[in-house]
Amino acid sequence: MAFHFFAYMNRMRYIRRWGLMRNTKGENDMEHAFQTAMLAHGIAILGNLRYGRNYDAEHIMAMAMYHDASEVITGDLPTPIKHNNPLIKTEFHRLENMARERLLTMLPEDMRGSYQDLINADESTAEWRIVKAADKMSAYIKCLEEKKAGNSEFEDAGDSTYESIRRIDLPEVQDFVDEFIPGFGMSLDEISRT
Repeated sequence: MAFHFFAYMNRMRYIRRWGLMRNTKGENDMEHAFQTAMLAHGIAILGNLRYGRNYDAEHIMAMAMYHDASEVITGDLPTPIKHNNPLIKTEFHRLENMARERLLTMLPEDMRGSYQDLINADESTAEWRIVKAADKMSAYIKCLEEKKAGNSEFEDAGDSTYESIRRIDLPEVQDFVDEFIPGFGMSLDEISRT
């Protein structure tokens, strides 16, 4: 019997992000998932090294890789639509849950348990807070890159996203922002000199 989970996940590269915004360079869910996983892993490492956390950095990285998995079925609904109407938000969450369950059925029975916590992550955990922080950082990096390319369309989104990141009460997140995010606003020559 053939299973199609990974073929479906490979289609994340066809899901475009920032659908209502004028982009100088498009971004897809696969690129975003990789970047979010990379950032989440780094935040978790900082938390373990500097703040005595006991994060499973590799598990957090895997959670981040799959944090938008349902979008291969639902697509990426723009944030203003998804979050500004309570009825739409409730119904979209219901659709996301159905999509996640559908994805799990695309795995052999003996593998489903290993992916359950990645596809249906427990959003009350410390690990999920790291993933969501990395998700916001990825959005902020996109805003920085667009502004650097002269696209003022992302200025307000960048400001509000940065403010939301600064409200996260995890010192490892704030350290990561202070130490690593400035480089994303620099040119290759600038980051190569330092």
